[in-house]
Amino acid sequence: MGQRMGRKRSLWEVMKRGPWGFVLVGLIMAGCGQGGEPNRDGAATAMASSTVAMEPLERFGVVWEGLTVDSGVVASGQSLSHLLGPAGLSAATIQTIASSSRDSYDVRNMRAGRPWWIAFDNDTLQPAKYFVYQRNPTEYARFSLRAPYDVALESYPTDTLVERATGIIESSLYVDLERVGAPSNLALSMANVYAWTVDFSRLQEGDAFDVLYERIYVNEQPVGMPRVIVCHFEHRGRDLPAFRFDQGEGDDYFDDGGQSLRKAFLKAPVEFSRISSRYNLKRFHPVLNRTKAHYGTDYAAPTGTPILAVGDGVVTKSSYTKGNGKYVKIRHNATYETQYLHMSKRAVNVGERVRQGQVIGYVGQTGLATGPHVCFRFWKNGKQVDHLREEFPPSNPIADDQMSAFQRVVTDLQAKIDDPAFGVR
Repeated sequence: MGQRMGRKRSLWEVMKRGPWGFVLVGLIMAGCGQGGEPNRDGAATAMASSTVAMEPLERFGVVWEGLTVDSGVVASGQSLSHLLGPAGLSAATIQTIASSSRDSYDVRNMRAGRPWWIAFDNDTLQPAKYFVYQRNPTEYARFSLRAPYDVALESYPTDTLVERATGIIESSLYVDLERVGAPSNLALSMANVYAWTVDFSRLQEGDAFDVLYERIYVNEQPVGMPRVIVCHFEHRGRDLPAFRFDQGEGDDYFDDGGQSLRKAFLKAPVEFSRISSRYNLKRFHPVLNRTKAHYGTDYAAPTGTPILAVGDGVVTKSSYTKGNGKYVKIRHNATYETQYLHMSKRAVNVGERVRQGQVIGYVGQTGLATGPHVCFRFWKNGKQVDHLREEFPPSNPIADDQMSAFQRVVTDLQAKIDDPAFGVR
């Protein structure tokens, strides 16, 4: 099991979190007869004679006990009127509710497939009292359907669980994470951590990983992306540790010596692709059918795969030629330029400033290309070079005044990951 982080919750707090709380209450109460004795044949232990005052059941931030509740999901084409009209509200009232809540939440943003709840008083013939719309897995909007009308934007209680995944690469990071019982989207989180250090198109059998990560749970279900806390990734015989630390500019990842894993350029412009052709000055061109120097690295990926800028810079070309197809060229500084060829679609224009990791186009096979891929070219001082052989310095290492705090974090996290039982699922 993972290690749960955060405060403990009472039974009533747990029951507030989701619909199963009501089922649990029913089961508990059905199991007891008068005097607290179970409704079963045989001996029973009497409950203490003292009466414990039970807290009223709450849900969505209001007292939910004593209400009759209808629920469902928003159907395609449904609006607030379609949902509240049958609940006894007039068209004029629904319009007033929508208008008065617009500054906080515009009901026109409701989407098909999202859950909703409508709550009625048990003992009156009045129209519905509350309407709750789940905006996403962690947030909801609660509308008061009685004057004065209002809306409150709230969040479900969340729990953070620390979990662990260890394994050896046999196929791909996605597949091997699933094989060991970890969420496959952990691969994306790990790729973001090691984007400057590991080219995930070049993983090989025998590479290994050991990672502690956080998952957020709402109503006992995981939501969002896992967040890496500490990881040891063994790649081509090298152990590449990554420790999460915030030195005042937000969380980032560093090796055990305090060097940032973030560098000036990403290792590859396409995540989880494969190298189909390397930088080669004597390459045989498959379309031209003759030897022609290949000054780039080809990353094969399905058509439509996003292509990322490997570094910050300014777009100097966004064009088309017969050989390059649709392509983009970026100047990063006075020394470095990069180019991305054979796109199916370009997503940036000349003069536009782009950030590292920004989508600048999509994989295609325009121009002289035999299949969908991006030909990635790298210039250094005006000369095309093999970017896989270049070494780039890390950016923003741990500052001197933060080093002691960082070392304490490293010691603590290393102790956790050295414990084979910590975070085991």
